[in-house]
Amino acid sequence: MSVDDIRPPALLPLLSPGKHRNPRKGACFMELASLLAGERWSDHPTCTHPLLAAVARHVNDYTTDAGRQRLARLIPSVIGSTSDDPRVDASIALRCARLALPVVSAERQCAMAVAILAANRVLAELDGRPFGEIDKQSARALADVPGAARWAEGFTGKLDTTPKVFRRRSAPSIVGCAVIGVAQACIPDPDPILHDMLAGAIDDCRALVPGDARQVHALA
Repeated sequence: MSVDDIRPPALLPLLSPGKHRNPRKGACFMELASLLAGERWSDHPTCTHPLLAAVARHVNDYTTDAGRQRLARLIPSVIGSTSDDPRVDASIALRCARLALPVVSAERQCAMAVAILAANRVLAELDGRPFGEIDKQSARALADVPGAARWAEGFTGKLDTTPKVFRRRSAPSIVGCAVIGVAQACIPDPDPILHDMLAGAIDDCRALVPGDARQVHALA
């Protein structure tokens, strides 16, 4: 059975923030994913890429109660989305930073601009592209915040981040900062951005995961 064929059964617990001891106490996004994947009840199941799971946990916790229930349809998409490709981490971190940059506070914009440049640098190294080359979406996002972009360029010029270090340290920090920054931004409704952040991270991960790796044998 393909992960795309999975549908959440009826009468599952409603999504709620935080960790839960068992389904009777409620469930977060990743806990329901562990249940659907046939794994031990956990918000850190092995069926999902660690950074993607981190995005899901953050978005689950910082989305409003109404917005959180709209996330449920995305749960099957994270099952089987695992990969050792370091481009997954860089791609997810880059997407989160790009979505957050236009709306977060001025204090966080510099951090998000640094994240965009650092993620692009890692992806360029992994893909064998020229150092310092960034994608068009990132260039447009940075152009809208010239002050933060200039500061980030000066700061990243001193960085010597390897893909391994970025994956282990930088990427988890970036996604956490991005989600919290959006949730606390002075905008009418952060839920759509948080939803897009998770949905986009899922797409980024699945694009780099071989199709046969997304087969969910436990549910066949």
